[in-house]
Amino acid sequence: MRGFLASSLLIAAQLVAAHYTFPDLIVNGTTSSDWQYVRITANHYSNGPVTDVTSSAIRCYELDSTSATQAGIATVAAGSTVGFKADNTMGHPGYFSAYMSPASPAANSNSAGLGKTWFKIWEWAPTYSSSTGLTFASENIQQFTFTIPKNTPNGQYLLRGEQIALHVAGSTGGAQFYIACAQINVVGGGNGSPSPTVSFPGAYSASDPGILINIYSLPSGFTGYKAPGPTVWKG
Repeated sequence: MRGFLASSLLIAAQLVAAHYTFPDLIVNGTTSSDWQYVRITANHYSNGPVTDVTSSAIRCYELDSTSATQAGIATVAAGSTVGFKADNTMGHPGYFSAYMSPASPAANSNSAGLGKTWFKIWEWAPTYSSSTGLTFASENIQQFTFTIPKNTPNGQYLLRGEQIALHVAGSTGGAQFYIACAQINVVGGGNGSPSPTVSFPGAYSASDPGILINIYSLPSGFTGYKAPGPTVWKG
């Protein structure tokens, strides 16, 4: 019995070690402290993912109603390079994306990000060829960065970083969503009209081909990974 318990604890520890959070915001190469600008997530101890795309947790995976007020607001110039740093190596193969949502009048409002307000500004999808199958260049990284579009209107936003881990996505509910939302104030922006916009939950379906996919046994006629959600707004 003691041996079984020890084995179970070891497996549990390995599963937690394989998971991660995104507690740090990166702005032009400078990394914040943990949860300085990122709303603390419900998995800040467990590191476990969201698996239900219809859950409100798919938005920002916030710990509770105080997450918004506990995080600060980072000032970011449009056109800057931003991103998130994980608390662990991101060893799972998957798809990365970043979204923004206006958070007027204050980014620390609990109502920010509600409704059809989110627009995608970046994505990093696996590549595909018939000879190699799917290739995940993003595997085993610890941070990911991207650019705030130059024509993003000035104002306060939620910046949502996400990885959809696909290593067990061959059955419904198997895809693992690692999510964080940072609070930012964009300055020096333009007069762009970000589109298309979506809501969370609502942007994804559990049956989307980029979410329900066996990456180790691709279907006949497969031609490439189909990213879930809207197209990227280039700004």
